[in-house]
Amino acid sequence: MRSILKATVASLATVVAMAGPASAELTGNLKINLDTSNPAPRATMETLIAKFQANNPALNITTNVIDREAYKTQIRNFLSADAPDVLTWYAANRMKPYVEAGLLEDVSDMWADGTDIANELASTKGALTIDGKQWGVPYTYYQWGIYYRKDIYQELGLSEPTNFDDMLSNCEAMIASGRKCYTIGNKWLWTGAGWFDYLNLRTNGFDFHMQMAAGEIEWTDPRVRETFDNWGKLIRMGAFIDDNQNKDWQQSLPFMIDGSAGAILMGNFAVSPLREGGLTDNQLDFHQFPAITAGIAMAEDAPTDTFHIAANAKNKDNARAFLAYIVSPDAQTEMNNSANLGQLPVNSKASVDDDKFLNQGFEMLSSNSPGGVAQFFDRDFPAEMAQAAMEGFQEFMVYPDNLDDILDRIEGVRKEAY
Repeated sequence: MRSILKATVASLATVVAMAGPASAELTGNLKINLDTSNPAPRATMETLIAKFQANNPALNITTNVIDREAYKTQIRNFLSADAPDVLTWYAANRMKPYVEAGLLEDVSDMWADGTDIANELASTKGALTIDGKQWGVPYTYYQWGIYYRKDIYQELGLSEPTNFDDMLSNCEAMIASGRKCYTIGNKWLWTGAGWFDYLNLRTNGFDFHMQMAAGEIEWTDPRVRETFDNWGKLIRMGAFIDDNQNKDWQQSLPFMIDGSAGAILMGNFAVSPLREGGLTDNQLDFHQFPAITAGIAMAEDAPTDTFHIAANAKNKDNARAFLAYIVSPDAQTEMNNSANLGQLPVNSKASVDDDKFLNQGFEMLSSNSPGGVAQFFDRDFPAEMAQAAMEGFQEFMVYPDNLDDILDRIEGVRKEAY
């Protein structure tokens, strides 16, 4: 489904006062393609675009809202044949095919040292970088990490782990109490991919992980095996709930709610169903995945949605002005508040709603993740590679002694996929 929205000065009279003064009024045209077709994201974008229009009443803005699934099939065609000036998409590997095809504009000038974007969006720069250049700006993301039963940790005298030895020690205490350390529903494969991401980021670091995503590291490399060896320590000690390969992620949540598992590695979207299941914020807490290899910077998984300029755009100056606006602290604060997207602003100077977990995630991603921001395994790795590897992760969690065969199979796919 596609709808065409035309912003007019008259229809924006009510938001002029809220929009604030413009530093340099824009003229001409601006065409924006959005995949934010769900009601809340759509309304959020329309409001912010209206405020940009109010700042620039002489600018003629046309906004095309395209159903998200249809957008995925149409993006290459419209970038080639009828390019917008600005478009929504995703970071890292998801933008790579369009960068390589010459369909996205290099916006490295916006990320130059000393600019507001470089200073305030620093944690996400790597996710927008290919071949040393930046190809867009982020507008929202959300944290991954370990959500845990604070009351159970207190009962057992446990603290948030700061390193892998602490993590294993906590797990031993959890198992001794008759509980599992972690719940997981690996039926849909991507949940196991979250564990690989964090174990690999903490064992080998962000740059190594991205080299793997680019197909430059063999899966039989001893450094990759070290990641699996660390994972195997948890698997072999019985850290994870039984039969997890036959449960989806929602089916894994009751183990946290009833206290038969102490924690879960998941994105912030798990908080709402855990609260709905009866856990209070006094019972539920969050901590960063702990360090494994000393000296490895703490990179995070934070799936990021992005804006780009089409290489064939007709109004690139206006497009750059819009991108600068959409990542500004005020726009980021409004866009991501709980009444709108309910996620995290990417600008470190933005404000976050007074939600315990959003605040913890914002602090972690804005201040404590100099190691970089990964996009999550099935966004960072090509689809064929991601599918084969995630099937291997699922098998490894059930049959860790099959590691040699698993790595050989995944390596075979790597040789074909790249």
